[in-house]
Amino acid sequence: MSNNIADPGHGHSPAAWTAVVIMLVAVSFGTLFFFLDMPVLVWASAALLVVGLLVGWGMKRAGYGVGGSKVAAKEH
Repeated sequence: MSNNIADPGHGHSPAAWTAVVIMLVAVSFGTLFFFLDMPVLVWASAALLVVGLLVGWGMKRAGYGVGGSKVAAKEH
């Protein structure tokens, strides 16, 4: 028995995973560069954070999001 309302998917898709990994790397490097007092690289990391968001959005629009045309549903 499947209850789709109880399991909304939580972003288990290539688009979500790619966006989260890029943004996690950006925050990690931004924190390191902040600690090392390298403001230019802190701002570059902030820009990478925005890039991660845009990549996730673009991949979702291309069909790689939850329920997208290019993502095969997995049976549990």
